[in-house]
Amino acid sequence: MKHTHFLAAITAALLSLTMYAKTATTAISVVPYPQSVEIQKGTFKIKGTPVNCDPAMDELSRDAVAKFAVQLSKVTGRTCSFASPVGITKTIASGSSKGFLFYVDPSLAEEEYTVNVTKKAVLVAASSRAGFLHSIQTLKQMLPEAIYGSKAAADIKWTLPCVAIKDKPRFAYRGTHLDCSRHFFSIEEVKKYLDIMAVYKQNRFHWHLTDDQGWRIEIKKYPALTQVGAYRDGTMIAKDWDSNDGIRYGGYYTQDQIREIIAYAYQLGITVIPEIDLPGHMLGVLAAYPQYGCTGGPYKVWSRWGISDDVLCVGKEETMLFLEDVLAEVAELFPSEYIHIGGDECPKVQWKTCETCQAKIRELGLKDDEHGTAEQHLQNYVTQRMQAFLATKGKKIIGWDEVLEGKLGDGATIMAWRGVKHGLKAIDLGFDVIMTPNTYCYIDYYQSKDRDNEPLAIGGNLPWQKVYSFDPCEGVPADKQSHILGPQCNLWTEYIGTDEHLEYMLLPRMIALSEVQWCDLDKKDIDRFETSLKSHQYKILDIMGYNYRKDK
Repeated sequence: MKHTHFLAAITAALLSLTMYAKTATTAISVVPYPQSVEIQKGTFKIKGTPVNCDPAMDELSRDAVAKFAVQLSKVTGRTCSFASPVGITKTIASGSSKGFLFYVDPSLAEEEYTVNVTKKAVLVAASSRAGFLHSIQTLKQMLPEAIYGSKAAADIKWTLPCVAIKDKPRFAYRGTHLDCSRHFFSIEEVKKYLDIMAVYKQNRFHWHLTDDQGWRIEIKKYPALTQVGAYRDGTMIAKDWDSNDGIRYGGYYTQDQIREIIAYAYQLGITVIPEIDLPGHMLGVLAAYPQYGCTGGPYKVWSRWGISDDVLCVGKEETMLFLEDVLAEVAELFPSEYIHIGGDECPKVQWKTCETCQAKIRELGLKDDEHGTAEQHLQNYVTQRMQAFLATKGKKIIGWDEVLEGKLGDGATIMAWRGVKHGLKAIDLGFDVIMTPNTYCYIDYYQSKDRDNEPLAIGGNLPWQKVYSFDPCEGVPADKQSHILGPQCNLWTEYIGTDEHLEYMLLPRMIALSEVQWCDLDKKDIDRFETSLKSHQYKILDIMGYNYRKDK
């Protein structure tokens, strides 16, 4: 009751601070743009300004604010002391606030936050660590871009515009994907990938770890997965399908390294969702353990792109037990609610001629029908079994939209990549959906029709403007839109072999998607976004050391 009284007093104090201010017409340069922005006259000057936070905040939230204070001190050249004083809410309620004050407001939603900047104080409220992390990202974008640097820039005017912000995301799931199977990226580059996701308030990192071209995750029970399956004898050159550069290529992440990435992401407010793609895209497995294939091999980790006809022999019980063993270690390693089990692009050619798979089809009573072939239903058997197994580990599955080919258990989430229509189908069946249609969200596509002046890409044409135009809820009835968890962009790396190329393909398209993920439709404004991109966001990318594509 007492806390409620203080919050009411705080609200009144905030109103008194801003009620006589004249609202300006210019927008702040923040991406994704907040849901409610009221710009006032004047600025808040930072000169060794103290940073205080509510003792009621949890330890991780206080740590985030403390890191913000440390960064402010570093770049301004003036110590911005951090403290967690008792009675902070009384100070705010009295109207005598000075400096930065972060406090808990339990009336706000999980990711919601408010920022009120006056000439005397910066008052920041949230109910959770997620809200405080979002508020800090907004504050940093309102500051000079040197806030993202590593050394003092004392000659800069360190100010914040006076503004009242109330903000929360449109979608709870805001993802970006990275394929580390086709090309392997270092721990340092993965962390850099996560860093830029955090700047733009994304909260799900979909990590594609296994495929025909390499197995990238250490599994203790099956060491050959990384000893053999993580390396290929060369890579095709550009788009010459019969070529091979002859250079042994590969790498993998140890379980300790994966724990390091998970912990790093968590500090940024990002959940890591691993993908173990099955039962196709499995040459990395078959090269290491040929007994799990239909033909017995010999198999080699693929040196070319595309889809191999070699898939797991799911008619064998030992194959299914292998998958359960692998997923058990993955479930133990990753705290995420979800495990992505792939399910896409699984050729059925070998299953049609494999007596073991045909025997399993007969045992299960699977037949061709209006919903699919017997072999498609066999894949569905794999999906259902892995879903049931992961449920015993407290996990839910995500699958590419092909997993809809057959009966699926309750609680599965569909990642719609072959077009919005597959997302609509999943919603009609009562499943939750992550919208990632290739027409809007596949950022391995070219960024211009002028391919001669772009780095090699898989094809297509997807400029950031088209990414920005995407509405994940278009065509979805209002009463079913709650099934859309959110959108995600996917970065496949067949033709992306360097950190510089990776970042070029990611940026600025991922930034454009961040407004699709965060902003209500009436808050999106492509002209405002483009102005911010060119006048401020590119400067942030420069100082953080990212390679990116500028409009040409």
